[in-house]
Formats: sequence, structure tokens, C-alpha cells
Amino acid sequence: MAGVNGDSMTEDDPATGGRAGGAPDSGVAADGVGKTYDGDGDPVRALDDVSFAVDGGEFVCLVGPSGCGKTTLFRIIAGLTDATDGEVRLAGTPVTGPTTDMGVVFQEYHLFPWLTVEENVGFGLERSDRSEAERERRVDEMLDLVGLADFRTTYPKSLSGGMKQRVAIARALAVDPELLLMDEPFGAVDAQTREMLQRELLDVWTSTGKTVLFVTHDVAEAVTLADRIVVMAAEPGRVAEVVDVDVDRTRERGDPAFGEHVSHVRELIGARPELD
Repeated sequence: MAGVNGDSMTEDDPATGGRAGGAPDSGVAADGVGKTYDGDGDPVRALDDVSFAVDGGEFVCLVGPSGCGKTTLFRIIAGLTDATDGEVRLAGTPVTGPTTDMGVVFQEYHLFPWLTVEENVGFGLERSDRSEAERERRVDEMLDLVGLADFRTTYPKSLSGGMKQRVAIARALAVDPELLLMDEPFGAVDAQTREMLQRELLDVWTSTGKTVLFVTHDVAEAVTLADRIVVMAAEPGRVAEVVDVDVDRTRERGDPAFGEHVSHVRELIGARPELD
């Protein structure tokens, strides 16, 4: 199990997990990202010199204690909030705002209740230059990928929480983004559904080869899913360590190696077992 700190990226920089030069053109990189909020009192430093890279096709999880700035960092990477300093690069290009090169999935499903499943999945394609036939084919592919082809004409109100999140994932993937960026996407479902969605997400990742950055508070979920785990520390938010999850998939929670990784990450964030 290997861990590294989060200094700004240079050649052979440890914040890239030993990958010199940061993420390749198909990946995403945070380089010296900082965020300061100016309030009525003293400025609050929410993030400080956050640096790490996610290689193309890699699955990386981001974890950390409450108040470590995971949500702020997520919004900066997604182009929804500006960094005070540093930058995020996607496929080598600085992120300056939301982009179709990034598919974003939130904990809340954010489906349009007046649209059917297939209409929700195809929503982002309406602004693309694809022909109607191409858009229809892409929606069909995504519905097959997430196992919802039989529910294409169903409205969200008739779907379970797990099915709604599968629609949200299909919608994010429909535009064929470089990066799938996910913020606690399974936090609103029960434990059994959560484990099912984890397995299905890994299947989708294997099938598509997408780069995935997945934010979670659940350490066991991170160990289940990730190639590497970026562990954040708080006050201000920064990278404490990047942990390589060197356990073969499919990972079983009863495996001693799985438990060792979970224990190590919990120690880094000071988490008690009941917090996961």
C-alpha cells in the first residue's frame, strides 16, 4: 500500500501517485488549487495547494473528514466555482466553466419529472450537432448499458432511487465526456442498493473506459471502487496522502487486504468505523 503527499506537481511529483508530469491528455489534474472565502470576518481558507492527477481511464476516489473541502473542490473541478489560485486541467486544457467534456452526477438525481427516462438521458444531446438518428442510437446504447431499456417511456416518479441514479449516470455518459465526475452519487439509497450500484458502476467503467473521479465519505466504498484514493485533510483542505489500492478486483470486504486498506484510510482521516 503506497501513499504520498500533496505538494504542487513537478516531474515525478508525488501528488500524481508517482506519475511524472501529471495526468495525460485524456485525464484530469488539479495543480496547486486553493480557495479562500471572504466573509464579514477574517478570510477563510477552504482549500490550500491541492494537487493530484487522474490518468485517462483511471478510477480515483476522493475522501476526507467533514470540512475538508471535498464539495468545494468538486465544484471547482466541475467548473461551477472558480479557484482563488491554481488550476484544473481536463485533457490538458484549463477548466474555466462547465463543459460537455465532463459528465457530472450528483447525490440528488436532478431528473426532469416531466420527461421520460429516454428523454432525460437524451437531454444533453439536444444541444449537440448529432443527427436525430445518431441521438436516438446513443440513447439506446446508454439505456442498454445501465439496464433500463424496458423503462424508456417511464417517468421518474415511477422509478426507485437506484433506477433514478442509473438514469442520471446514463445521461452524464450520453454526451461521451472525457471525465465522469461523481459527488456522493449513492448517498441517498439504502445499503443493499448502494452495493448493487457500485457493482454496476464498475461494469459501466470497464465497458466504457471512462476516467472517473468519485467523491465519497464512505471509506469502504472508496476501497471497493478505486484504483487510487486521494485522502484529504482539513483546515484548510489539502491532500494528506494518495493511496494505491493494490487489491485485485472483484474485491471482497472480508478479504484481509481489503480491511487493511480501509483501516489505513480511516486512520488518515481520523474516522471511526461507525462514520462509514
